[in-house]
Amino acid sequence: MSTFRDLGRSRKRLQKELLALQNDPPPGMTLNEKSVQNSITQWIVDMEGAPGTLYEGEKFQLLFKFSSRYPFDSPQVMFTGENIPVHPHVYSNGHICLSILTEDWSPALSVQSVCLSIISMLSSCKEKRRPPDNSFYVRTCNKNPKKTKWWYHGKQFKFGM
Repeated sequence: MSTFRDLGRSRKRLQKELLALQNDPPPGMTLNEKSVQNSITQWIVDMEGAPGTLYEGEKFQLLFKFSSRYPFDSPQVMFTGENIPVHPHVYSNGHICLSILTEDWSPALSVQSVCLSIISMLSSCKEKRRPPDNSFYVRTCNKNPKKTKWWYHGKQFKFGM
C-alpha cells in the first residue's frame, strides 16, 4: 500500500528525471511533451533507430508508466503505437523482455538508463525476428508486462504466467 509520503517522493524523483530527459536526452530519444501535460506518471518517449543499425531511420514510441512506489518499483515500459520493432526480445504487443525492467531493477536506475539499455538492445541486434513464442505469449499474457514471470538464460528467455 502506498502512502502520501511515497507519492511525494515519487513525484519529486519523476520531476527530476523529466527535466534530465528534456535537457539531456539519450541519442535518438525525445520526450513527447504532450504525454506529460496531464500526468507525470505516464510518459511517451519518441525514439529513432540508431545510425548504422538494422533500425536506422525507423521511429518508435516507448510508453513509461510509473507507480507511486517509483523508484523502488520499476516503471512499466513497453513499445506502443503503430511501429513495434521486430526484435528477438520485443513481442508484437510491445512487451520487452529486458531484465532491468523486472528482477534486475534498482532505484539507482533511471528513465535515461532504461532508454540507453533499450537503444543498446536494438543496436546489437543482428537479425530482425520476433521471439519464438510470440503468438502464444501475445494471446495469453497480461496487459501489464510486469505481471509476466520472465526467466533469463543469457540471451535466451522464456516466460511463465
